[in-house]
Amino acid sequence: MTNNGTLERPTGPSNATLDNSAADFGLLVLRVVFGGLLAAHGAQKLFGWFNGPGWSANAAGFDSMGYNPGKLFGTLAGLSEFTGGLLLVLGLLTPLASAIVLGTMINAVNATWGGGLLSGKGYEMPLLFATVGAVVAFTGPGKFSLDHGRPWQRQGVVWGVAAILIAVIAAVVTLILKWTI
Repeated sequence: MTNNGTLERPTGPSNATLDNSAADFGLLVLRVVFGGLLAAHGAQKLFGWFNGPGWSANAAGFDSMGYNPGKLFGTLAGLSEFTGGLLLVLGLLTPLASAIVLGTMINAVNATWGGGLLSGKGYEMPLLFATVGAVVAFTGPGKFSLDHGRPWQRQGVVWGVAAILIAVIAAVVTLILKWTI
């Protein structure tokens, strides 16, 4: 307790270890839930699992959104969601997984832009998903991941910025192809 009667938070190695463990558990929950849902969404598009449209209907949907050929763009979107989600669940190649998610969601924001924000038909969900992808790019996957302690483990500002740049470049290339094909 301090002189003015307020409680003082203990400091030291034991408290830091508890804080780090809580952050690692939080990142695990975030990665597993978010990555699992994103992978399931990709599986709906690709395989029709979880009451999804399946590949043919997904391709037709992408054609109707102006992503022609729909078979190509629909497959890329489904594979990106499925692969990026699974990589996040595992905490494997996390900056790449984050870049995949973010690049895909930039295109999803573009596709839903006309619906506005918070309309139920707009871009709020892709924006939320993109944000999660960007946050994990900076924080890394945490201790409970396949990346942890491996020579390829990468996280921090430089890797977060690199993941965002890769995502933006991939998204812009995809949009250019959409508008020119």
